[in-house]
Amino acid sequence: MLIVRPLLHLTAVCAMAALTLLFTVRADTAVLTALLSRPILETGTPLAEVQAFTEARVLAMPAVTTLDAWRKFADRTRRDVLEKIVFRGELARQWRDAKTQVEWLDTIPGGPGYSIRKLRYEALPGLWIPALLYLPDGVSGKIPVHLAVNGHDKEGKAAPYKQLRCINLAKRGIASLNVEWFAQGRLRTDGFVHYRMNQLDLCGVSGLAPFYLAMSRGLDALLALPYADPTRVAVSGLSGGGWQTIAISSLDLRVTLANPVAGYSSYRTRARYPSDLGDSEQTPNDLATVADYTHLTALLAGRSALLTYNAADNCCFASDHALPPLLAAAEPVFQLYGQPQRLRSHINTDPGTHNFEVDNRQAFYRMIGATFFPSDAAFNATEIPSQPEVKTAVQLEVPLPPGNLDFHQLALAASKNLPRAGAATRKKLAEVTHFKSLNVAAKQTGTETRGDVQATFWKLRVGDTWTVPVTELTRTGATPTGTTLLVADAGRKSLAARVEALLAAGHRVLALDPFYFGESKIAQRDFLYALLVAAVGDRSLGIQASQVAAVARWAGTEFKTSPASVALESFGPRSSVFALVAAALEPRAIGRLQQTDALASLHEVLHQDWTVDQKPELFCFGLLEALDIPQLKTLVGLARLE
Repeated sequence: MLIVRPLLHLTAVCAMAALTLLFTVRADTAVLTALLSRPILETGTPLAEVQAFTEARVLAMPAVTTLDAWRKFADRTRRDVLEKIVFRGELARQWRDAKTQVEWLDTIPGGPGYSIRKLRYEALPGLWIPALLYLPDGVSGKIPVHLAVNGHDKEGKAAPYKQLRCINLAKRGIASLNVEWFAQGRLRTDGFVHYRMNQLDLCGVSGLAPFYLAMSRGLDALLALPYADPTRVAVSGLSGGGWQTIAISSLDLRVTLANPVAGYSSYRTRARYPSDLGDSEQTPNDLATVADYTHLTALLAGRSALLTYNAADNCCFASDHALPPLLAAAEPVFQLYGQPQRLRSHINTDPGTHNFEVDNRQAFYRMIGATFFPSDAAFNATEIPSQPEVKTAVQLEVPLPPGNLDFHQLALAASKNLPRAGAATRKKLAEVTHFKSLNVAAKQTGTETRGDVQATFWKLRVGDTWTVPVTELTRTGATPTGTTLLVADAGRKSLAARVEALLAAGHRVLALDPFYFGESKIAQRDFLYALLVAAVGDRSLGIQASQVAAVARWAGTEFKTSPASVALESFGPRSSVFALVAAALEPRAIGRLQQTDALASLHEVLHQDWTVDQKPELFCFGLLEALDIPQLKTLVGLARLE
């Protein structure tokens, strides 16, 4: 017993010490989590800043006062949009130059006065689009033709309101081509989800190209018909179909009448109305640096346009805010042509929601009559009742060839030999990511001491554009031996354990939330704003890297550290990429880079089949074409990597 008791006493003491240490670590972690979670930004700051940033960068309408000047501007704008945006990248240009392939299939009965012929055509080699041609009976001579596009409707070409539009036009002597849209109807597959088109962007190939080619090849098929009148060519569609209508009609002069329905608004409008923020195809990289949707609307001048919007739209593009800026931009240009009557608008109030129902269809028929049949007094715009003729998706099924390609498959093929051979340079990296060297204006918003932890809270105004929240943490009474910046996919509040370890090692810690992460996360429709950032000519990845680099430079000055003495650590695959970019482009301020859970290659983005709504900054246009993670690490330098 004399031997056991001391052993028991020693064991108890050790156990108590261990518990005390464990409790202390947990207490420190809890304290640190509380300090890291303390808000620094005012509520709504990230949203307000991204709205101001994007709105200010949208190209304005030109002050054109003569028809000749406008025509020169219009020709240049169309050329720039097509060459610099739609067909950007060598592969996209190859797709553009391929010959249109059309395969006509069987014909099925339609209803009184028309039949329906099935077909499929190649938008680009290996990617086929199913379609239906509503053909009037007894065609003789040249007749008007119409391309019917649709939006985000899972029924696709079988949507009843779309069938009724095509049926009514056929009964009025107009051949109507009802085409399927990506991710809808017969093309409703994961590989065609619109947020996967950005996988092509990562490879330096315009993800917008397949969308545009699907429309232009449809026009090819229509106008190849021996009875097609090339002077009477209409396009119409709802929502995403409205976007398709303005996209193809503004850029392809073969279209002579456009009726976009609740399909788009100006980028300036979108910046302020989150409901209007469009999907990837509506917000392609850099479009707003070449043309806004105000410009695209004005490009319809010289032809005919009916802009239809809904008064109480429960989806997007409500008439009160979406329509006025478009009319204000387009009306003066239609006046230059001496054709103000060719630009019309219609606001639907019954039902007033997101629709292309009978009131909106009849507005379209009236425009058809005025434009294509102006001298036909018998033309009647009242909808011809045809509901019994609406068919099921099975009846309208158009088979696709085996192995029909989709966005994901196209991106995997495009990525096979990327990055391209050649030396990766800092200049190229800065160009691709749109990296900028930004100044910092620092404002201390408060301090707090908890136990032996001293916290200082900073708002860093970066580039007079962004406010980056930073929590500075040190041990009270100790002189820091180094400064470490921390960034994480889960935000700075997730970093308590690492902060504790760094403080124990004598470091000053600066935990920050760059653009889109942690406290800097945009409150609503965040990834759509990230797309808008790219559309106005910037890149989320470049903003994040620029902010981190700016904070590193500021830290070196603020805390009087020697050059390249600031360390940077990242946690998570997304943070790893912008941290690498920052370290590669700011070697004088960032001395060491350590990464946890980092990407090994940008090819993982494709092989994991990620989409832009999940990790928007990783889809930086042309990044994988220029360089991959190994090349980024080379630019950083192995001596600086841990």
